Amino acid sequence: MPAITIRDTAQTDIPSITTIYCHAVLNGTASFELDPPDETEMRARYEAIRAGGYPYIVAEDDQGRIAGYAYANAFRPRPAYRWSVENSVYIDPDMQGRGIGKRLMIALLEQTEALGFRQVIAVIGGSQHKASIRLHESLGFEMIGTFKGSGFKFGRWLDTVLMQKALNGGDTSLPDEASYPGTLYQPKT
Repeated sequence: MPAITIRDTAQTDIPSITTIYCHAVLNGTASFELDPPDETEMRARYEAIRAGGYPYIVAEDDQGRIAGYAYANAFRPRPAYRWSVENSVYIDPDMQGRGIGKRLMIALLEQTEALGFRQVIAVIGGSQHKASIRLHESLGFEMIGTFKGSGFKFGRWLDTVLMQKALNGGDTSLPDEASYPGTLYQPKT
């Protein structure tokens, strides 16, 4: 297996990220999108995530190829959710099963925790997506629920699995509003 480096995503990685994600959209249930976005859309999504202060990282092999990527983003847009993020991780189909997803997730969790977030939510498309469920369990995520038949793709109903991991003490202490890590929420005065 080639050596893998985990690093922050660069604009030049967007074409590879687009290819990986489009394969996931067209061939799997990790994403409930039906039509793959183009590179322009993927670049806009990347820029929005980074503008919000969220981490977006890639796994690069020793040949300079992007083997996978992961990012955290707002769990929901309402300001009361601002201490919670949703994680996403996608691996090139030719590189799956080599521990790259776990390495990406470990790095993503470290960055997310360093930013001060309190909860990470995994929204997993399809309860049959056992590899993703096992990956998240191995990193301390707990199963918190399943939305039965919440998606319809490839001619069948799909469940959505929710898993959660607390960071920085989770809900056991109050957050420091002065160092809020996510989108730039400013309460009305």
